[in-house]
Amino acid sequence: MAGTEGFIHRFVPGGGPFAVLALHGTGGDEDDLLPLAAALAPGAPVLSPRGRVLEHGMARFFRRFRPGVLDEQDIAFRSEELWTWVQAALREHDLAGRPLVAVGWSNGANLAAALLLLRPTALAGAVLLSPSAPFREPPAADLGGVPVFAGLGRHDSVNRPGEAEGLVQALGARGAVVETFWHDGGHEVRPEEVRAAAAWLARTWGRP
Repeated sequence: MAGTEGFIHRFVPGGGPFAVLALHGTGGDEDDLLPLAAALAPGAPVLSPRGRVLEHGMARFFRRFRPGVLDEQDIAFRSEELWTWVQAALREHDLAGRPLVAVGWSNGANLAAALLLLRPTALAGAVLLSPSAPFREPPAADLGGVPVFAGLGRHDSVNRPGEAEGLVQALGARGAVVETFWHDGGHEVRPEEVRAAAAWLARTWGRP
């Protein structure tokens, strides 16, 4: 369905202590992360938008100059654009005031990390799978204990060496409580990673 400001999205109704904001990777769409969201937080309401930036016909949440070199000005603009839409969508679906946990993979994880850094009170938590750092110099932020799960592949050839670790360190230095899970894969979502993230969500929030 189309929503506020033209974002195409899916909404899955549900209950429980939090809602999920599902953010797909490059070339994905609003349906891509619905199975992942259901596996991580069974029964939770899910808001899943499609990124509005196209790269060779593939949907993304923000521009990049080339792989590994992100357009930080566009990241800031798109983060604000998405957050404006998210607030309206939450009201539309009677979820205003419900804690919102982002679940993002790759490009979507980078956008979720940008939201954490630019709007520290926007998200109640985040699951970042195969993230990279959205900013070379992360902005100052007080994340005040926001819980974050970071799933990282030891053989990730997409992210530059040390980049994901740098993001984890930056979030922790700004007050986030980060749980890091390393797997033996690359730039992918692994079953053991999903199990670990689901267990983390259950420990942190309880089941829906």
